[in-house]
Amino acid sequence: MVPEIGNTIVVIPSYNEAKTIGSLVRDLVEMGMSVLVVDDGSIDATERIALDSGAMVIRHTRNLGKGYSIRRGVEYVANKTKFEWVVLMDGDGQHHTEDILPLMEGAREGDVDMVTGNRMQYTENMPIIRYLTNRFTSFIISSMCHQAIPDTQCGYRLVKAGALEQLKLESARYDVESEMLIKAARCGLKIRSVPVQTIYGDETSEINPVRDTIRFFYLVVRYKVGSIFKKNK
Repeated sequence: MVPEIGNTIVVIPSYNEAKTIGSLVRDLVEMGMSVLVVDDGSIDATERIALDSGAMVIRHTRNLGKGYSIRRGVEYVANKTKFEWVVLMDGDGQHHTEDILPLMEGAREGDVDMVTGNRMQYTENMPIIRYLTNRFTSFIISSMCHQAIPDTQCGYRLVKAGALEQLKLESARYDVESEMLIKAARCGLKIRSVPVQTIYGDETSEINPVRDTIRFFYLVVRYKVGSIFKKNK
C-alpha cells in the first residue's frame, strides 16, 4: 500500500487563515488531492473560502487547539472515508504544496508508516528563536524515540490513516507533533524524514513561547515517567 493521489487526503487544521487558505486549497485541488479543512473556531472567512475553493470543511464553534483539530480530522477520515494515507499540513501558507510529492516518494522507499518534513536543511530564513527551539526539542524527542528525527516540530507529514488512528492522540495544542512521534516510535512504526521548504512571511505565530514550552516539558515528563513505570512492572 503506497501513497497515491487517489488514496491520500490532505487534512489542514486552520484558525483565522482566510488570507492563505483559498490559494492553498486551490493548489491542492489542481494537483488532484482531496482536502479536509478543520476550521478551529475562526472568526474570519476561513470556512467559506475553504468551501468555495473545493475543500470539505469541519467547523468548531470555538477555538479548541491544533491538536484537537488534527484528532477531529483523523476521526473523520477513519469513520467517513476510505483514504489510506493522510497528509497533515498547516493552513498559514508556510508549506509548499509541491513538497507532498517528496513526502510520498519517501513513503514508497520501504515499509514506512510516517514521513515527516525536515525544514532544517533550509534554515537561512528561519527566525533564530524557531531554529534554536527546534534544535533543542528535536534532540529531546529524538532521544525519546531512539532514532534521529531532525525536525520534530514540523507539522508537514504523511501518515498511514490506520497508523494515525492507532496512535490515539490526546494532545489538544501544539504539543501534538511531539506526541505523535513518541507514540509512533513506541508502537514500532517506521518513521522517515525528507527535506521540505518553508515560506516565512508576515504571519503571526499562534505559538506562545512560555505556555507551549511548559506544555512540551509536561508532555516529556509524562511519557518519561510512564516509561519508568512500565519498566518497573
